[in-house]
Amino acid sequence: MNGMGHPATRNDQLLRHTCCHSENEDDVQAAIQTCAKLFESLLEKGEIYIGDLPSEDESLPDSLSAEEKYKIWMRHRYNDCVTCLLELLSHPSFQVQELALCILMKFVQLEGKFPLENAKWKDNYRFPRPLLKLVVDALLKEDKDSSLLLHRFQEYVEYDDVRYYTMTMINERSARVQQNTKEPLPSIFQNNVFCLLSSIDMPIENKLANFLIEQKENCDDWKPSKLKEHKRLFERVWMSFLKHKLPVSLYKKVLLILHESILPHMSKPTLMIDFLTAAYDVGGAISLLALNGLFVLIHQHNLEYPDFYKKLYSLLDPSVFHVKYRARFFHLANLFLSSTHLPVYLVAAFAKRLSRLSLTAPPQVLLMIIPFICNLIRRHPACRPLIHRPMESGDLTSDPYIMEEQDPAKSRALDSSLWELEALQNHYYPDVVRAANVISRTLSAQESDVSEFLEMSSYELFGKQMKKKFKSVPLEFEPITGLLGKKHDVTADHFCL
Repeated sequence: MNGMGHPATRNDQLLRHTCCHSENEDDVQAAIQTCAKLFESLLEKGEIYIGDLPSEDESLPDSLSAEEKYKIWMRHRYNDCVTCLLELLSHPSFQVQELALCILMKFVQLEGKFPLENAKWKDNYRFPRPLLKLVVDALLKEDKDSSLLLHRFQEYVEYDDVRYYTMTMINERSARVQQNTKEPLPSIFQNNVFCLLSSIDMPIENKLANFLIEQKENCDDWKPSKLKEHKRLFERVWMSFLKHKLPVSLYKKVLLILHESILPHMSKPTLMIDFLTAAYDVGGAISLLALNGLFVLIHQHNLEYPDFYKKLYSLLDPSVFHVKYRARFFHLANLFLSSTHLPVYLVAAFAKRLSRLSLTAPPQVLLMIIPFICNLIRRHPACRPLIHRPMESGDLTSDPYIMEEQDPAKSRALDSSLWELEALQNHYYPDVVRAANVISRTLSAQESDVSEFLEMSSYELFGKQMKKKFKSVPLEFEPITGLLGKKHDVTADHFCL
């Protein structure tokens, strides 16, 4: 063994130097591929030591044969190769990172097929958790964004066994990072965890059989083969992640995917009530984004939120017309206000507030807001006096509506009128004028479809106008009637143009 020791050390050093320290990217990739082919062959042939590995520093007993000593030595070289590949996950070149990740996951597959550890329990299903744990820990860096590499790792998370064990390791990694820092989790680390969690595409079928490591035995009792276990773990890892204080940007990302990618796959979606209600109370864009999740909990899981409509009413301010989540907000607001069992004062307050805000809204928003208000009145005929009640002697200062009041019940909207829509009949944009003219006629029973206007931008509006063809263009000018073109020009009596 001693005769083999020194050349082995030199070979190991050469390998690590080529893979980890060479500045030539092609050399690094060639070294990675060479190591991969070598150890793949050794694993398949069983030429790597299986069992508890003795330390290289301790002398081996003489009872071991030369072949056994060779296998132990080769196992150490394999471990060195894995360590080097893990280091390469931080290489400046993404191509090297990607190749190192693919080889590591190939080793995971090979170790599952040709285990390097003796089974310590009766369960025959083997999965190389220690190696996968090293990979997950290396991907979830504390000080470097790994989003590109994590997107590449998504391909492996599609496998049911990899997905299951990866989820178990995310919580373990988070706990260790927090223990080491003794402070809130670093924002870069949180972003990496979110990137990995959001890439998990949960299965739908109850029986799972898409495994990276093919199982020869019946796997009915194996946790990674049960959808219920995946859901339980998925719920636990998300709840653990969301208990930490998140940066605002990450808060928004979570809320954007919550209703589609998280809630449907949880065993108990109602566990998200506290998170969503807290987000809804934050205000601004956070509240707008929390609406989607709350909608799911209210309509599908019977969530009761006493001040929900009061909070929704308070979200209506001029900024709501300019946020990028405007379409999502008004789509949901339309759903929440679609019930015919809402109190008249509440619907009137929403209609009046939107009407008042429309005075300063851009034209592309007005094309959506006006039919939105008209739909509210169609659903609730008791609100029709809002469009038929004239203002006394045109004095706008006498409007009883209290815009600053945050409680719709105290806003006195029912005592007011929608004079703002009448004012919009003099808007500079012709389509807005046509939309506002609807209130001058009897409202039809058929609701208007506002979905086509939800995402309309000023750019689209401008493009639409540019495509229009005009036969004649009206201009404001005074025709020339005399030689000098002036009013009451005396020359007009003597000269004709």
